[in-house]
Amino acid sequence: MYCPFCRNADSRVVDSRLADDGSAIRRRRQCPECGRRFSTVETTSLSVIKRSGVGEPFSRGKVINGVRKACQGRPVSEDDLAMLAQEVEESIRASGVAEIDAHEVGLAILKPLQKLDQVAYLRFASVYQAFESLEDFEAAIAELRGEAERRGALPAGSQRPLSAR
Repeated sequence: MYCPFCRNADSRVVDSRLADDGSAIRRRRQCPECGRRFSTVETTSLSVIKRSGVGEPFSRGKVINGVRKACQGRPVSEDDLAMLAQEVEESIRASGVAEIDAHEVGLAILKPLQKLDQVAYLRFASVYQAFESLEDFEAAIAELRGEAERRGALPAGSQRPLSAR
């Protein structure tokens, strides 16, 4: 790391702290040449490979913007979206890969979104799971009902609409 003041190639770490919910390390450094201090932030790189083959850094903001569209008109706060994006990033990083396909990021969003809001989940899933018919929606709704029954949140055989829960 070059000193931003005198361009010396050496520096000494004075202090290190976790930043960004533990996904980065903020280091306070001191240049032995000029004695001035400066800060650096270190993160592990996580690249998203787009359909075109171009890679770009993972962005929680892009996750939030994509999910925000599915949550339009739903009782989902900005804090909820930020927590969802953090959960998605943590699950992708836990997979241990440095590069991930953009479609896989979309699929990684589904589980936390399902917990957050089922209507938004159906909207989002219809794109990322390429729903082509009403039967695809019906199958997804049946799966949601089955999971709710297993958790005990819905009586067996209930036909209540998702919005009535």
